[in-house]
Amino acid sequence: MPDNSHPLWQLFLMRLRALWREPSALFWIFAFPLLMAVALGLAFRNQSLSRLTVAVAEGPGQERLLSALAATPGLQPETLPLEAARRALATGKVAVVVVAGDTPRLLVDPGVPEGRTARLLVLDTLQRLAGRKDAISVPEEHVTVPGGRYIDFLIPGLLGFGLMSSSVWGLGWGLVQMRTGKLLKRLVATPMRKSDLLASFIFSRLSLAVLETGFFLAFARFLFDVRVAGSLLSFVLVAATGALSFGGVGLLVASRAQNNETAGGLMNLVTLPMTVLSGVFFSASHFPGWMQPLVKALPLTAVIDALRAISVDGASLWAQGGPLLVLALWGAGAFAVALRIFRWN
Repeated sequence: MPDNSHPLWQLFLMRLRALWREPSALFWIFAFPLLMAVALGLAFRNQSLSRLTVAVAEGPGQERLLSALAATPGLQPETLPLEAARRALATGKVAVVVVAGDTPRLLVDPGVPEGRTARLLVLDTLQRLAGRKDAISVPEEHVTVPGGRYIDFLIPGLLGFGLMSSSVWGLGWGLVQMRTGKLLKRLVATPMRKSDLLASFIFSRLSLAVLETGFFLAFARFLFDVRVAGSLLSFVLVAATGALSFGGVGLLVASRAQNNETAGGLMNLVTLPMTVLSGVFFSASHFPGWMQPLVKALPLTAVIDALRAISVDGASLWAQGGPLLVLALWGAGAFAVALRIFRWN
């Protein structure tokens, strides 16, 4: 049982009560990441691939060409005058333009992925129309892999983003509010150390992070049937470690901030680059090779990579030594520096 008279315990309870009395704080911790998951999950939910629109410019053999393209799975042909078809291609309304004639020709934008796909389908159709016979018939087997959906990839990223935001902004903003409200000056006269104060922020964040992770996973399972392939306990432990690491960063940012404007600028300076670089919405491997060491050294990248490895690949906690080391170094280092430079006023 904790010592109820210990300053750390009393400060921990104070932090929990302060959060409970602030509905807006609870919204940003619990509701905001869920709303993002709902919006993005609905936008990128698994559904049958849409048919690519192909414009057929008016010319000889147009009707025969239209019939052949309409019978090709994945293509949706429509007839347009040549100039209108060119404009539709330039604005992305069609993937390919087929100019009908004795020898049909294609207009393709090579920089558009849909255009390259449509080109292959149209070429295959034209070859068949010209009498090509396949040398062999290759059987197909449709395979749906668990964890292969975009929402399965997205959920760990959004959870990592939510842990970072609620930790850095929640702890940092709370500390600045205590300083601007002159509450820290009053606490100087109490029998407590600054380590007790900062540790109470960290422990309160840890308790909320566990609840946040469980709530987020339950919501994702109910709405999108997202499942954790690996150990659920390992997943929660990684999320908790990430929250501790981000909590240390949040305290460091706010350890000397004198007002809300300064604190807000510093928090944006810390969180925005990680939001862009750490692979919340897409894989961080898309960045150039020379940037990868920097990207991998970011705490948000570490927590997202570890969460995705456990959730999607079913990896063990022991296999996440690298990301966990990054989180531990960031958390312990940031907390130590924050403790050293912290000011009561």
